[in-house]
This record gives sequence, structure tokens and C-alpha cells, in this order.
Amino acid sequence: MARFDKLEFDDADREDKGADRLGAPRRDDVDWMQRADQHRRAGVYEGALKFYSRALERDKSLIDGWLGQVQMLVLLAEFPEAELWARKALELFPEHGELLAGRAQSLCRMRDLKRAHEMCDASLRQKGQSAYRWTVRGELMVAGRQATDGYCFDKALQLDADWLVSAEIALVYLFYRKPSRALTRARYACETAPEQCYPWLIQACCQRDLGLNNQARRSLQTCLELDPRYEAANQMLAELAAKSFPSLGRWLRGLFQRRR
Repeated sequence: MARFDKLEFDDADREDKGADRLGAPRRDDVDWMQRADQHRRAGVYEGALKFYSRALERDKSLIDGWLGQVQMLVLLAEFPEAELWARKALELFPEHGELLAGRAQSLCRMRDLKRAHEMCDASLRQKGQSAYRWTVRGELMVAGRQATDGYCFDKALQLDADWLVSAEIALVYLFYRKPSRALTRARYACETAPEQCYPWLIQACCQRDLGLNNQARRSLQTCLELDPRYEAANQMLAELAAKSFPSLGRWLRGLFQRRR
């Protein structure tokens, strides 16, 4: 927990102090939540976590801020921290459906399926429905190797057609090393929002894990056409290029041997 005991926000503090000196309005929780969402949609989870936390500094009643913080910790593979912050949030908002789902996902990633199911069941018993609750339910089905994951994920998309829902479902499948199923969800996200970079990057990850390196390169090239400075896409493209050299070397050695 040491890493997240106290998040530092020096840059944000400097921005606010600068705004005060210039007479400009200080950033409020809405600004920080918007910035968190922007970073999340670019796959920059460290940044998103920082801005969700910054929003909570301004207003501790922001349930979406607590939830976003938990979700980012899960995506950063900080599962014990995610579970801890979910519990802290539930102390403030007992029996809240989304926060129960957040704790369920954290426990699931920690392989505590029994308690994860208890939390997820409690989440679905709460009033209302949400894409996230059904996404977590689907993840539990995947983790438990049950056959109803597709139904749960489809239910999530019925409740919220945002491309991010499908993209994050793809990430669930990738976590459990099911790239074929992940590719179906990533492809849907790309079709839904072809102007967004991150779905193309996720699709490339699925294709790479399936050994479809040429298709992965095409997805990354599309991503970089949208944003040539997208660091993650540039890095992955370089890694794929590096992997191609050994096969080229084997081909050249084979050609040399044939000529002999």
C-alpha cells in the first residue's frame, strides 16, 4: 500500500497556484474528472488515477471518483490497493452497487473468487443496473471458466454502448489470456469509434497475442495515423519490428545453405 498511501500532485498544485496569481478560476472536481476520463480513454492509467484522486481531494462525496480510483488500480495490476480503496469507499457509501462491483473485481484479480462472488451478488442486488456491474459479473464467469461470460458482457453493452465498455471487456479477456475472445470485443470498439486511438492499440495487442503480427502492425499504423505521438503504439510497433529480425535471419541462413 506504500505506493498509494499519499499521492503527490505537485503539478496540479502549481497549476492551481498559477491560476490564483493570474486571476483565473481554479480547477474544480469537474475539471479533474474530465481529465481523468481523457487519460483513461487513452490508456494512461497512472494519469487517470492521479486525476481521480485529485477530484476526491476537492470533493470526497464523488462516488465516481472513488470508483474510478479503484478501477484504475485494477488496470494497473495493483489489486490489493484496489481492494483496500474499495473498502474505504464502502465505509463512506455502504452497499453502493458500483463500489461493491469494484471490490468484487479486485478480489477476483486476487483469486479470492468466493468473496468476489459474494460482493458481485450484493452489487447486483442493489437498485438499478450498470455496464460495470455486468462487466465484473462477466469477469467472474471468465475467471471461473463458466460459459455465461458472453451473456454478461453483452448485457453490459446493452446498458452502455460507449466504446470504452467494449474495450475494457477486451482487456478482461486479455488478462485471462483469451486473445481470440478479446479480439472480438476490441474489433467492436474499433468499429464503434474508429477515430479513437486506444481501441486500435488494444486490437493490436490481441492480434499480437494470437501471432497475427502483420495485422497487429496495421492496427498500430492506424493508431499512429490518428496520433503520431502515441507512445505506446510507437513502442509496440518497434517491438514487433525487433521480433521480425530473427525470422529474417533464419531465412537468410537457409538461403545461404541452399546456395552451398
